[in-house]
Amino acid sequence: MKKRDDAADRMLGVRVECYAGYRAEETPRRFFLGDRALEVVNLLDRWLSPEHRYFKLRADDGGIYILRYDVALDQWELTLYDGQAGPATRLSST
Repeated sequence: MKKRDDAADRMLGVRVECYAGYRAEETPRRFFLGDRALEVVNLLDRWLSPEHRYFKLRADDGGIYILRYDVALDQWELTLYDGQAGPATRLSST
């Protein structure tokens, strides 16, 4: 398994703090986009693939985010953001 490159996290601007646990991809509690901290208000969904762990969540800014944890790289990525759009464009499972 490759060790996470902290420089890559800074470049992507995504850093995630999780509940303490024995696995790195435990449920996110807070995440950072650049210097902006966002608290997780609600975990809406989670799913697994062989290489990734996905977490769909609502943050304290009202936005919906999908964070993806890359198991091999030990790295988090933001894969989707849905702001406080109107009901016609809002993600369906919210």
